[in-house]
Amino acid sequence: MSLISQRLQLGVKQQQILTPGLVQMVTVLQLNKLELREKIAQEIAANPVLEVNDEGDELTPAEVQAMLEAERDPNPSDTEVLQVTLAAAEEAAAEAGERLPAEEAAAEAEAAPDAASYEEAGASAAEKAADPFEQVDFGDYFEEWMDPGFRAPGTEETEKPSFELFLSAPVTLSEHLRQQLALVVLDEEVRAAADAIIGNLDETGYLSVPLEEIEQSEGFSRAALEEALKAVQRLDPAGVGARSLQECLLLQLESRGARDGVAWQIVRDHLKLVESRSVKELARLLGRPQEHIEIALDVIRHLDPKPGLKYSGPGARQVEPDVYIFKNGDEYVIQIADEDLPPLRINGSYRRLLDPGQGADKETRNFVKERYQSALQLIRNIEQRRQTIFKVCEAIVRRQREFFENGIDALRPMMIKDVAEEIGVHPSTVSRAVANKYAHTPQGVFELRFFFSEAVQGPSGGSIPLLTLKRMVKKMIEEEDPRKPLTDEQIAEALQKQGIQVTRRTVAKYREDMKIPSTHHRRVKD
Repeated sequence: MSLISQRLQLGVKQQQILTPGLVQMVTVLQLNKLELREKIAQEIAANPVLEVNDEGDELTPAEVQAMLEAERDPNPSDTEVLQVTLAAAEEAAAEAGERLPAEEAAAEAEAAPDAASYEEAGASAAEKAADPFEQVDFGDYFEEWMDPGFRAPGTEETEKPSFELFLSAPVTLSEHLRQQLALVVLDEEVRAAADAIIGNLDETGYLSVPLEEIEQSEGFSRAALEEALKAVQRLDPAGVGARSLQECLLLQLESRGARDGVAWQIVRDHLKLVESRSVKELARLLGRPQEHIEIALDVIRHLDPKPGLKYSGPGARQVEPDVYIFKNGDEYVIQIADEDLPPLRINGSYRRLLDPGQGADKETRNFVKERYQSALQLIRNIEQRRQTIFKVCEAIVRRQREFFENGIDALRPMMIKDVAEEIGVHPSTVSRAVANKYAHTPQGVFELRFFFSEAVQGPSGGSIPLLTLKRMVKKMIEEEDPRKPLTDEQIAEALQKQGIQVTRRTVAKYREDMKIPSTHHRRVKD
C-alpha cells in the first residue's frame, strides 16, 4: 500500500517564456495605424523618458556609458561562490596528478583565464544577469534615433486619397425621425406620444412594444397614441413604426401610391405565397394574368423589410490605409503610412537621476533605468513592425502583380506560410502583420488579408484562388433560369467540366457563405 506524501523531485524540461519585450513586439505588430497612434500616446503619457519634440537635452553615447558604469557593483554577491568553486576545481586537478606539457600548458594558459580574470568574468556575467539594462547597445541607438528630425525612409510626398473621402458621424434613426417630427404640426400630447414611440423603436425600425404598454407606462391616452403612431409611420424611411412585416410592406406600398393594387392585395391577403413564389396560384386567386403577378412580385422583392437598418446599422467604416502601393513607371512602390506618427526619441534630461552623487536613491535610479529600457524597446518594436509589414507587402506585390494590373479576376492563390518562408519569419508573424491593416492600391483599398486565399485545383492542372471560385458560383446562380434554378450538384458538375475539381458539399458550403438561398427557395413556381 503506497502512502501519499509530499516530496521534492528534480527534473529537466523545456519551456518557452515570453519576455515583456517580446510580448510588446507581438502586440505592436498586430496594431493598425490608428491603434498604434493610440498606443504611442499611452506610452508617452506613462513614460517620462519618451518625447516627441526636440526640447530638452539629448544623451550622447559617452554620457550613457559613463552613467551605466557608475551603476556597476564592484562586489557582486556571488564572488565568494565563484572563489570556492575555483578552489575546489584546482584541488581536484592536483589530486588527479594532471600535468600538461609545456606547449599545451602555454596554449591552455592563453585559452583559459586565470583566477582573477575568471572572477571578473563571473562578476560581469552576474552583473549582466542582475541588470539586463547593461546589454543595451546605446551607441547604435543614439546614432539612429536621437536626431529630432528623424523620419523613416520612404516618406516622400506621393499621391494620397483626397481628404474629402473622410466620413462624418452618421445620423441615428431616432435623430432622423425627430428632425422630421419637428416640422410636423401636432398637439403637445400627440407630439410627446410620438417621441415616446420613436424611443421604443428597435434598430430595424419596428415598434416591438405594444401601445398598451406605452399607454400604461407613459400615461398617454389611447387616441393620442394612435394618432402619434400614424404620424410616425408617415415619416421617412417608409415602413418605419410598423408592428409586423406585413404592415411594414403595406406602408411602403402606400407611400408609393400603390394602395389597393396587385402588390398591395398580395401582401395583404397572400403574403405566405410570396415566399414560395407561387405565381400560378396567385394568378388564380386574384384573377390576374401571370405577367401582372410577376411584375407585382418584383415590386415586393424590392421593398425593404428592415427600413431602420440604414440608420441603425454599424454604418460605413472609416479606413485609414497602413500601406500605399502605387505604380511608378513599370515598378510598384510600397510606402508605409507612418508620416503622421510622432517621431519618438529619448529625453536626456533624466540622466542626472542615474548619477549616484546627485542624491537619488537606488529605487529611483532603477526606475529611470527601466523607463530608458522600456522607451528603447518601444522604438525598436515600432521599427521592427514597419520592416515586417514592408517585407510582407513586397512579397504580396511580387506574387500578385497581375492583380494590381488587371483587377480582382487576376488574383492568384497565396498562402501565409509561403510568404513566411519567403521573408524568413514564422507564419504567425505574417498573420499578425496583415491583421486589421489596409492597403491603398491602384485597384482600390483592400485589407492585407484579402490577398491571401486558398488554392483550388483549376483547369489544365493549375490552381485558382478560393475567392475566384466563389465568384464563379455566384455568377452561375445569377444567370440561371428562375423557374429551373441550378442545384448544387449541377453547379459542381459544370465546374468539373471546366477542370475545377469540387464536390456538391463544397458548392453548398460556398453558397451558404455567400448567403445565397437554396434551390427550393430560389425557384419561381408557375
